[in-house]
Amino acid sequence: MSDLTNIFLVGPMGSGKSAVGKQLAKELGLEFIDSDTEIEQRTGVDISYIFEKEGEARFRLREAEVIAELAQRKGIVLATGGGAVLDADNRRHLLDNGIVIYLRASVAQQLERTQHTRHRPLLVNRDAETVLTELMATRAPWYEEIAALTVDTGGRRVRTVVSTIRDALARRGLAPLKN
Repeated sequence: MSDLTNIFLVGPMGSGKSAVGKQLAKELGLEFIDSDTEIEQRTGVDISYIFEKEGEARFRLREAEVIAELAQRKGIVLATGGGAVLDADNRRHLLDNGIVIYLRASVAQQLERTQHTRHRPLLVNRDAETVLTELMATRAPWYEEIAALTVDTGGRRVRTVVSTIRDALARRGLAPLKN
């Protein structure tokens, strides 16, 4: 098996990037990092506050800085924000430093998974189905373009998705480096 430095999870909100990423990292003996959580820790405020006070454009700049830095680390599973793929530099950093896995979920599945959360700034005071449909139309081509592997998460347990990823990595002869 060859060594794989990092695993980067991309996909829409509600696709399971954080839940799958935590379990995958645990099973592979890697460090798990969520880019949104990292931004919150560095700024001392939540993502919704950044969106409200500084706007999405400033948030995307913060996100790009964090992804550029984190992608240089070794032995991580990184769950990115749903819109991280919009930035060409983010896409390049991910592609150059590990394997990108697209966790795909339908809009219906995203609606089900995000309906009770209040920390999704793009959904605040808006019709969630319309927003998620528009975001998917814009972002899905980027997810697909940079992904080495696409895994459907709709209606599947986290352990099943993790097992699918591990099997696919094994079939490709890839074994992540451990810390």
